Amino acid sequence: MTDGSADGGDSLDADEHAPEAGTLYDQARWTDDGEYEPLLSEKDATEVAIGEDSPLPDDLTRDSLELPGLAEPELARHYTRLSQMNYGVDSGPFPLGSCTMKYNPKFTEQAAADPNAAVHPDRSAGSVQGTLEVQAQLQDYLGRIGGMDAVTLQPPAGAAGEFTGIRIASAYHEANGEDRSEVIIPDSAHGTNFATAAMAGFDVVELPSAEDGRVDLEALEAAVGDDTAALMLTNPNTLGLFERDIEEIAALVHDAGGLLYYDGANLNALLGRARPGDMGFDVMHYNVHKTFATPHGGGGPGAGPVGVVEELAPFLPTPHVREQPDGSGYERYEPDQSIGKVHGFSGNWLVLVRAWAYIARLGDEGLADASAKAVLNANYLAERIDYEVPYGPFHHEFVASAGDQDAADAAKRMLDYGVHPPTTKWPEIVDEALMTEPTEAETRGSLDDLAAAFNAVSAEDDATLEAAPERTAARRIDQVSAAREPRLSWQALDD
Repeated sequence: MTDGSADGGDSLDADEHAPEAGTLYDQARWTDDGEYEPLLSEKDATEVAIGEDSPLPDDLTRDSLELPGLAEPELARHYTRLSQMNYGVDSGPFPLGSCTMKYNPKFTEQAAADPNAAVHPDRSAGSVQGTLEVQAQLQDYLGRIGGMDAVTLQPPAGAAGEFTGIRIASAYHEANGEDRSEVIIPDSAHGTNFATAAMAGFDVVELPSAEDGRVDLEALEAAVGDDTAALMLTNPNTLGLFERDIEEIAALVHDAGGLLYYDGANLNALLGRARPGDMGFDVMHYNVHKTFATPHGGGGPGAGPVGVVEELAPFLPTPHVREQPDGSGYERYEPDQSIGKVHGFSGNWLVLVRAWAYIARLGDEGLADASAKAVLNANYLAERIDYEVPYGPFHHEFVASAGDQDAADAAKRMLDYGVHPPTTKWPEIVDEALMTEPTEAETRGSLDDLAAAFNAVSAEDDATLEAAPERTAARRIDQVSAAREPRLSWQALDD
């Protein structure tokens, strides 16, 4: 257990509201054998004739097509049943540490669904001044939040933002006539950091953590040198720990001629309280799904804007948006030493609309309140679970240890209690890690229910855990085969 307390929040007596025993939960199953809801084509397949006047070649056309001929109530019930067989943030807590399944408020969805937002990205600047104004405002919002001088909205995801940021760093060093070959990354960093540096052509120097889970200054001092292009750092780090020596870390990197890169995965802990730019970071990416309530996961579109200090602004991707010098409107332009395009047009527009709406509605006070509650909720939950939390005090997330239990088995058993499990087995510096982030959206009652699920699972035997989940629509799957041999269409189920 940890005695970490939340900055800016009232302390809570852990004995005041002890969570009740976890309640087992049966997920919906919608066929006689309890396996799956039938496909629409299995419910009804109607032959629809196709006209013969198609301009396409014969080998690309069909004479008829099987389409479901279902009444509206049947169709609505089908998709409702599918939703009941699934789990999402609208179903209950989603405490994935680091990945941060932040709740997406409905008002941001309404903003993105506004017909006026449906603008073709290839229209002329003069005909989309409203769109460009929102983009310019979001660039300004993010710059002020992160302490950055310029922001690009183009990268389509956090990992793409990392790659863009490191490419900017590489271009900066090259423009200065320097051939720097190494990127330093702490051993607790996100796996994408290592992949990003390698994909950008750098050698990765892994930095060991100190005993307190933070950056080992002596190891860093030994690692930096003339070959150092950048240090990639998350602050607070993956354990939820703030790097107290951040100013000294920045000085070590800068004195060696390197740049300090901020992985924005944990910015949700700092909103309204601290800015990466003020800590000495030169370039950063924003995970808008982790910080500003845009959708995440499922392979859909994302957004990973990148902010830079003034010295790096000439290297931003093209196109960039700015106000015209005469103040008559907004324009797209190419920065002087741009690294080029990293995504189509100006990024995933409707994802960015959601982030803009979230920031604009909450404002400075609301964003600061969100970070306070994120920190408070994480510390409250950590005090209420029976698993050990070896590091602290922490901020918006914590890493518990499942101890003698297998963390993956424990996580699967949590599904039977109607809650989504935390991230497991990572970071590796904690044995059988349960990386947990409840976010600011959960109520005290919801956190108590989540704690009850943790505690119920912590008391169960290995046989029960190894058989879990038992009460979900889909039972335990072969994760290795699913990853290596994915079935990407329903037809593959017959193979």
